[in-house]
Amino acid sequence: MTEQNSQAVLPCWMIYGANGYTGEMIAREAVRRGYRPVLAGRRRESVEALARDLGLETRIFSLENTVEAISQLKGCALVLNCAGPFSVTALPLMETCLRTRTHYLDITGEIDVFETAQSMNPRAQNAGIVLCPGVGFDVIPTDCVAAALKDAMPDAIQLNLGFDSRSVFSPGTAKTAIEGLAQGGKIRQGGKIITVPIAYDVRRIDFGDGEKDAMTIPWGDVSTAYYTTGIPDIQVFVPGSTRMISRARRANHIRPLLQLAWVQKLLKTFISRTVKGPGEEKRQQTPSFVWGEVINASGEKKTARIRTPNGYTLTILGSLTVVEFLMVNQVAGGAYTPATLMGASLITQLPGTGPLRIV
Repeated sequence: MTEQNSQAVLPCWMIYGANGYTGEMIAREAVRRGYRPVLAGRRRESVEALARDLGLETRIFSLENTVEAISQLKGCALVLNCAGPFSVTALPLMETCLRTRTHYLDITGEIDVFETAQSMNPRAQNAGIVLCPGVGFDVIPTDCVAAALKDAMPDAIQLNLGFDSRSVFSPGTAKTAIEGLAQGGKIRQGGKIITVPIAYDVRRIDFGDGEKDAMTIPWGDVSTAYYTTGIPDIQVFVPGSTRMISRARRANHIRPLLQLAWVQKLLKTFISRTVKGPGEEKRQQTPSFVWGEVINASGEKKTARIRTPNGYTLTILGSLTVVEFLMVNQVAGGAYTPATLMGASLITQLPGTGPLRIV
């Protein structure tokens, strides 16, 4: 939907977790475009304060109460879940959406959430709804790069993806990263997701802003890129200094400690008190660079690069683009990735994004 017709009235839709760092930015941009989403969450004071500021309806409910959640979602055509960690919120909200026949979107990058959504594919088809986690920086740009590379090399058997983003974390992203450290590294090998050490592989990569050392991370594309491309071997990289990579590898030795519930709670409480997401000026100054490569059995290779806005800015733009698409188009029910839902060109539709180049 273009800026010219963005004033069109959409059916009822909801932002759950609208009081969070990213949820609030999405809500404000939605209103700027003339939309009237329902703002929802379990923290009454902060949700209602934002709603008063924006002149929007609120619904306050916890996902732990299934009956209440079903009641609150009735009449909503779509819900955009911005309440992380999504390891806690995604499954109950997807289950609720299946019962209320409500499209489900979220902005997660968590591998387990993507795998859960794919396991629900038959149920989503029967319910006639779309389940599409990851409609933000996690994982729109990398998913679209993966789809474009698959089109460029249909016989590819190996896919490597990565991004260079110097943006600081929001509280929700930081909490998700703490959970990820406890679970270890993840890659896809022979079509299966396997656990490997953190910083399992290190190599030199030019993401689009000069060559840098980079290490593997357990990013969502380890799940999603497989469903988008069918390529059996997948790794995801981010750049890191020698010190950062060394610290990541040392973290492998304390993984059992990080898995303890009280340690997770302590670290997340510290994050809530100390971590704040980047302001608008900082976001404008820190674009992201996304890279990918595919290799076939003969060793031939193709490489893709694209420059995008800051990850949080892209999450605002990307999530609302997918909301708009689903609200004005009839789509067969099922579990999707961003690229299987809207095609590889989705990333280049977003303002501030450069061309996707493949060589």
